[in-house]
Amino acid sequence: MPREVRDVVFVDGVRTPFGKAGGMYAHTRADDLVIRCIRELLRRNPQLPPDRVEEVAIAATTQTGDQGLTIGRTAALLAGLPKTVPGFAIDRMCAGAMTAVTSVAGGIAMGAYDVAIAGGVEHMGRHPMGEGVDPNPRILAEKLVDPSALIMGATAENLHDRLPGITKARADAFALASQVKTAKAYANGKLQPDLVPVAVRDPEAGWGLAVVDEAPRETSLEKLATLKTPFRPYGRITAGNAAGLNDGATASVVAAEDVARELGLPVAMRLVSYGFVGVEPEVMGVGPIPATEKALRLAGLGIDDIGLFELNEAFAVQVLAFLDHFGIDADDPRVNPWGGAIAIGHPLASSGVRLMTQLARQFAEHPEVRYGLTAMCIGIGMGGSVIWENPAWTGPAQQGDEN
Repeated sequence: MPREVRDVVFVDGVRTPFGKAGGMYAHTRADDLVIRCIRELLRRNPQLPPDRVEEVAIAATTQTGDQGLTIGRTAALLAGLPKTVPGFAIDRMCAGAMTAVTSVAGGIAMGAYDVAIAGGVEHMGRHPMGEGVDPNPRILAEKLVDPSALIMGATAENLHDRLPGITKARADAFALASQVKTAKAYANGKLQPDLVPVAVRDPEAGWGLAVVDEAPRETSLEKLATLKTPFRPYGRITAGNAAGLNDGATASVVAAEDVARELGLPVAMRLVSYGFVGVEPEVMGVGPIPATEKALRLAGLGIDDIGLFELNEAFAVQVLAFLDHFGIDADDPRVNPWGGAIAIGHPLASSGVRLMTQLARQFAEHPEVRYGLTAMCIGIGMGGSVIWENPAWTGPAQQGDEN
């Protein structure tokens, strides 16, 4: 029989501080990072009975070791959720957590369940990207893709080739701005409310507490200009204008809006639409462009309707390609107001929920903004984009408010 599609909302999100690969979490298990996030969500939202959580979707790109064994289920059990709560693991590389959210959102919208937890984890220090992978030789032998498609930094160099107007100087300038914005956000206390302190152990130093991201650093255009280009001699991609290799986890509560209000849960964002697309694997960085066009089309919106952007900074060139395509200035205050992955870090499958959590906090500060967007490029030639509505919106400050 016909079903009514229910409105889906993002209730709350948290994350661990992101560490450098093999850095402060070198002796911390990957599953313990995401377990810590789930427990914190339950602590922060005591009005959510644990038995009302009906699904746990946790993403990991490398699903082995302490990131394997259907981590959504095992993390749910270890976090103290009832044994009746099921869970599953998901992989869409960098967009794992984003896909976890949209997957449970679909189930909530059609009434399969009311409340779910979705997130992601990546311990790149223990499990480097590509660990244990055995690509089918036909993918190269039959020239389905160029060999560069399997190396993300090489795809970013290819994107520079396709878009010569995006120079290394522009990429470095964008990267520096990310570092500056993140430092300012920390100084103003913007990022700390989202961070879950994690107990860490070092065999020599003993126990400590991770409370801030490990990756942000002070730099300058002069320093960025001197960095090596590891993917190509005289290339444009460096460690300074790309996200690093990181360890970290995220988790969020997603619910039907009517159920969230019944339970007294906060309603931080309302899901409007989303789009995932495939693109040429050799230039996977263009993926967010058609993904956003798809999400906008499904929502009946235009790019001018978007008042805040959280764009994952896998590489500066990829974000600049997006901004140039849509005619948005690199220094537009709507874009990554608190910096991005170049400064904060990008533990692959966890990053999508970081974007959402930051957008939710910014919505609360900007009731004049109605719509926001989270988007990212995805390895092997994909893009993902999710459009959200601000439930605190108070009146027209954007075009398209009749929507």
